[in-house]
Amino acid sequence: MARRFDAGLLKHLDTLTGQRPLPLAFYQPPDRFDGRIELNFDVQSHQALLFPLRRLTGDLSAFLCGRDCGVQRFDLHLEHAQAPDSVIKVGLLSAEREPAMLFELARGRLEQVQVTSPVRGFRLVAQDLPVFVPQRQDLFDDRPHQTLPWEQLRERLRARLGDEAVQGLRFHADHRPECAWQAAADKHPCPALSPVQRPGWLLNEPTLLAEHGVHILMGPERIESGWWDGADIRRDYYLIQTRAGQQGWAFRNVGQCDGLWLQGWFA
Repeated sequence: MARRFDAGLLKHLDTLTGQRPLPLAFYQPPDRFDGRIELNFDVQSHQALLFPLRRLTGDLSAFLCGRDCGVQRFDLHLEHAQAPDSVIKVGLLSAEREPAMLFELARGRLEQVQVTSPVRGFRLVAQDLPVFVPQRQDLFDDRPHQTLPWEQLRERLRARLGDEAVQGLRFHADHRPECAWQAAADKHPCPALSPVQRPGWLLNEPTLLAEHGVHILMGPERIESGWWDGADIRRDYYLIQTRAGQQGWAFRNVGQCDGLWLQGWFA
């Protein structure tokens, strides 16, 4: 047979009998998601767009699970009959793929857009598909079921209020309490907490306390700083407790007899 036929016939026979492995090309999912739903009638309200939005985000979640990845940015296209498409960009700070989470974020962005022309079609396009790292959870999670992880709450707030409305806080190299923190973009990590005990809530202006109802738990801690910018302070700080059990942070101005001033409360 080798003399009468070409080598392709022998290879085919070896493949049929199992003597030669059959090279099969494995299925490779596409590198982008592009889903579209054509509407049966003109839509001019957000409520009517929620059903196709939920379906598209569900399809996107299934696509991401199949590729074992997440999505960080995707676009919603509102197709109009006689006008260019309205493009709504949805951006996340970290990769996600939960269908409920994707729907809530896209819904928050959609409700901020004014639908000026009737919508004929709804399209979702996702090209930024980074690696998805699942959130680490304890075996016995003692959090209430109604609470949300900080990452999901942060994304919902950004979708509802806007990207610039949600910011983080970071420490600043200054001993003065009112200057020891500054606003920062939430995507930047916050440095580790200082071992020095500080209140989580600072008052806008220090308030004079009635000292007869205050018990001093710790102190004094002297802070003397700010001479270089004209806002220098000389204070002795104390950890105090009121009759109601609240713990606060108060100070006395060194060299002055102006009483005890409350500057913040501990949670």
